[in-house]
Amino acid sequence: MKPRLNGVQLRMKSWLQENGEKNSIIPLKVLSNSRERNRGSSVSLGEARHSYDREEADSLISIHEDSQQDMDANFESGFRMIEVGRPNPLHGTNAVTNTKYDAFSFLPKCLFEQFRYFYNMYFLLVSLSQLIPPLKIGYLSTYIAPLIFVLMITLTKEAIDDLKRRRRDSYANNEIYIVNNNPCTAQNIQVGDVVLISKDQRVPADMVLMHTSVGNEAFIRTDQLDGETDWKLRIPCSNQYSHGIIHADSPIKSVHHFYGTFTLNDNRRPLTVDNTLWANTVLASEAVYGVVIYTGKDTRQSLNSSKAKTKVGLLEKEINFYSKILCMIVLALSVILTFSHGIRENWYIAIFRYLILFSSIIPINLRVNLDIAKIVHSKHTEADPNLPDVVVRSSNIPEELGRIEYLLTDKTGTLTQNEMELKKLQLGVVGFSNESMDVVQACVNESTAHIPLSDDTKDLVRETVLALSLCHNVTPSETTDGSVSFQAASPDEVAIVRWTSSMGLVLTHRNRTSITINTSSYEILQLFPFKSETKRMGIVVRSPEGQITFYLKGADSVMQQFISPSFWLDEECGNMAREGLRTLVVAKKDLTNEEYNTFATVYAEASVSFSGSRDKKMEGVVSKYLENDMDLLGLTGVEDKLQKDVKVTLELLRNAGIHVWMLTGDKVETARCIAISSRLVSRGQYIHTIAKLNSREDAQSQLMILAGKPDSCLIIDGESMEFCVGYLKDEFIEAISNLSCVVICRCTPTQKANMTRLIQKKKSASVCCIGDGGNDVGMIQVANIGVGVVGKEGQQASLAADYSIKEFSHIARLLLWHGRISYKQTSKLAMFVIHRGLIISICQVVYSIISNFEPIALFQGLLLVGYSTMYTMLPVFSIVYDRDVSEKLVFLFPELYKEMREDKCFSIKSFMSCVLISIYQGVIIQVITYVLVGFDVEGEMLAVCFSCLILNELIMVALQINRWDQTIVMSEMLSLMIYTLSVPFLTDYFDLKFFLGLKFYWVSALILFISLLPVWSGRALKQKLKPSSYAKLQR
Repeated sequence: MKPRLNGVQLRMKSWLQENGEKNSIIPLKVLSNSRERNRGSSVSLGEARHSYDREEADSLISIHEDSQQDMDANFESGFRMIEVGRPNPLHGTNAVTNTKYDAFSFLPKCLFEQFRYFYNMYFLLVSLSQLIPPLKIGYLSTYIAPLIFVLMITLTKEAIDDLKRRRRDSYANNEIYIVNNNPCTAQNIQVGDVVLISKDQRVPADMVLMHTSVGNEAFIRTDQLDGETDWKLRIPCSNQYSHGIIHADSPIKSVHHFYGTFTLNDNRRPLTVDNTLWANTVLASEAVYGVVIYTGKDTRQSLNSSKAKTKVGLLEKEINFYSKILCMIVLALSVILTFSHGIRENWYIAIFRYLILFSSIIPINLRVNLDIAKIVHSKHTEADPNLPDVVVRSSNIPEELGRIEYLLTDKTGTLTQNEMELKKLQLGVVGFSNESMDVVQACVNESTAHIPLSDDTKDLVRETVLALSLCHNVTPSETTDGSVSFQAASPDEVAIVRWTSSMGLVLTHRNRTSITINTSSYEILQLFPFKSETKRMGIVVRSPEGQITFYLKGADSVMQQFISPSFWLDEECGNMAREGLRTLVVAKKDLTNEEYNTFATVYAEASVSFSGSRDKKMEGVVSKYLENDMDLLGLTGVEDKLQKDVKVTLELLRNAGIHVWMLTGDKVETARCIAISSRLVSRGQYIHTIAKLNSREDAQSQLMILAGKPDSCLIIDGESMEFCVGYLKDEFIEAISNLSCVVICRCTPTQKANMTRLIQKKKSASVCCIGDGGNDVGMIQVANIGVGVVGKEGQQASLAADYSIKEFSHIARLLLWHGRISYKQTSKLAMFVIHRGLIISICQVVYSIISNFEPIALFQGLLLVGYSTMYTMLPVFSIVYDRDVSEKLVFLFPELYKEMREDKCFSIKSFMSCVLISIYQGVIIQVITYVLVGFDVEGEMLAVCFSCLILNELIMVALQINRWDQTIVMSEMLSLMIYTLSVPFLTDYFDLKFFLGLKFYWVSALILFISLLPVWSGRALKQKLKPSSYAKLQR
């Protein structure tokens, strides 16, 4: 159907085409110019003629003019106008595209990505050099085959991953919806379409909710958008879905804000986020009709789908660094050997030939071995029965789990269960808890039994419990088994509503206009949802008797400015916080009809402001008319219990040498209490508190105190932390980095992420961040290892993390066991792969020297290819299955983790040791072969030196094994069998008759004895004189 455009839309299209704009947003100046040129004009629409232009342009311009001062006269601020039921193709398609490649770009893009790696580019150049006759040394396949093998594995993996993404996209794009009363695929939906969404169906695009089939409200599930598992209430903007004009602001990322208006029959009303259905949310209630306002890349889902950066482990960076050292060694050897024979003609060709001959020093299959090892470790982690429901979302950094120095953890839902229960109610000097809650219940039910309270206190109890039963955003819903469950954005609210129900005020029904307590229905006049910025929520209700009341609850830090000074509030808030309770202050204000009507009129005017300052205007009205001179009712204390085995886990991590920091948004007192109760702070440890810093001198003096008490625990609020980082960054990090425990409270998500980056940068340390909520995603994504706990705050943190676990206590096993073996065995594997490449290159160096410094290849064809693949790959790779200690010992002696991390399995010391051993063994193998066999008969020489290379590698692996298991034994035997069976087929290289003679065996035995004796002796002496901790435990 050809889209129908009104005058304003036609001029919008014309302006876009003239200016080459893709984003169909109308700048105000275009409308202003259009109004001056086209006053009173009209556009033909079918059989009728409608004069939209002047009225619509005047209306839209007036909206913008209302907000001119707030926007600093920003005339470029835009909006889009949508006519209900009239699709507009100018805003683009709704097709979902998450694929990285297409049929034409797959190969170029993949190859470009692969040849950005030093290894692959180096071997590509080596392979291409064999096309140049003067540089040709052996068969082209000898050099190109390993490179193709490595690339094929990577390209296959990329292709499979992209095909999976394409299938997911195809499923979403071809989902069928009823659009303008006709079937339509999701990818063909356009802005302006009216879409019917059925229950449990995914919303295909960003829409404004127009009409509901049942009732006058709808519920959606947003866990795939923002990670929150609670249902969200949505309100239709009309009782029909065929007419009207929607003015929507330009697309933005925020899923919590929307500015728009809906105009029908000259009646304009505001649109907020409560009227929207964002793409990828799921309708939880009965069918609804919505009008599409944003599609495709303009939807909130797409705008927030930033691609997380691929994390690269420190081990890979170290390997890359050592590879460059090996490359320099190759270049130095090539130059030395070239000029050792004197300056010859075409000396540069000799250098290049040597570079090609020694290319095995940089093992091309190192990355393949490491990638496969990481996958094995990841699968081993997921298969661990002691880690139920663990999910590895990033399989390329498992070894980083073994290098963690700092663990930054959230509190609520991570250290605690996020299962709330109201434990205390404080009304002035009277407090209720545990058994005394029966008194509250008696007051609410107006029991005739004697209650030891004054009449005023009884009335206050009833009023407070009523306020708590009304002031919330909880919705009751009936489950399939007939029971009632409560849906809310916060578990605190659910806990309070459950408590009020147990006291006798049961929430039985709620919609957008009323809330029913028992049988009494209260009309909802206004609702002000909780926001993290305001730290409070409020509601205006009209009681069955006609009394209008404004109820407000929130954090004590913000509520005190709305109520009269109280002599008891600060003290009781502190007492509850010290008990680890989350506090909420409850207040009310009675309003007359005239007071409320005045407020409602001004508030409605502010709510239709079409600008970014709409929220500020609305908050200003609420503050002026409602949030003042309120009556304090009471204070609630909600308990959040510790998770299972938190104390034991923190003790294990501390003994493993990991600095555990807690970053939370809670107040200082609550954070302090949880730190003590969870044993994050050890018994008798000094706790130093820093709060509300405002001068550099104070900050310096506080840091000096910390410097003199390195064993202390620091508790600091977010503002003070920002102050210290802003003025004394280096001194601050140096002072706190060595503390065993740091607690940062009143901490925002941005501050959490910034602190993570700061530790990484200033201390060059590996940081693990763990959390369960959307506010933890920032620090999880920037950490070396991000761990998400699947909790009651949704799956956002879990989906963004590298590892997803069920409870906090699993982090100990993840780090101390899986992290330790992954880092240790992956490092050992890397060393052996480097050793394998070095030793064969040293043999080539010795051979070239003995051959009068001629760049002649020692091993070619199948020998060169088979050496690092079918003959030695299995034994070397089997190292990943080795275990130096048992699981039981790892948790009995968590200090093993610290010792391993500090010794660094892959360090310059271990690297140089690997180089020296390779040089020694390579020289021994080739020199003794030359002395005892000679180079005259090539078949005999190759038979001895190549066989010794293979057997030397197998025995070297055996010497490093701590615990033999079936996999390791089979890999050794299988490799030996493969080599033995392949010898008869290597007649082009070996003299098979020589294999039958005694000389081959005694020469090979002698070479292996001299080659391996120092290695075995050194290992035995080290274990005898200076054994490692795990070696002692093995005994």
